[in-house]
Amino acid sequence: MIGLAGPAFASGTRVPNPIPFGDDVQVRDKVRSECDLGKKTAKFIAQYGDDIELVSGNLGNSGRVLDVKITQVFAAGGGAFSGPKWMELTGTLKQDGKDVASFRAKRFSTGGAFGALKGTCAIIGRCTKTLGKDVAMWLKDPKDGAKLGDAR
Repeated sequence: MIGLAGPAFASGTRVPNPIPFGDDVQVRDKVRSECDLGKKTAKFIAQYGDDIELVSGNLGNSGRVLDVKITQVFAAGGGAFSGPKWMELTGTLKQDGKDVASFRAKRFSTGGAFGALKGTCAIIGRCTKTLGKDVAMWLKDPKDGAKLGDAR
């Protein structure tokens, strides 16, 4: 992989919206259909990032593109009573179709304050927000092979 340098990275980064699930990810149907994990994560990457363009459909190969997928979700029903929830993303930053840097990001949550009163989507939603922030910060200074959040 090549390093980042100079004005080639002055333009924005295209990010899929929603972020897709990886092919082998097992997610409860109810979580997949009701929690909007892909849309929420993309929204938070854009919210915390600089010059992020959310794109539905084909991202293309030109310019700066983040190829990112949801690769793991554990979100048992029952809110906080069924234990912690977690979500993992993997991604590769590409410039004009060439791999530049990659990451693996993971976050766990038990719901925080008043977690016992929150449902499964609210708890896993905390993971989407933090992962979005993690990825947005990484995009500002991407390092290849980075382990973000709880993926360390």
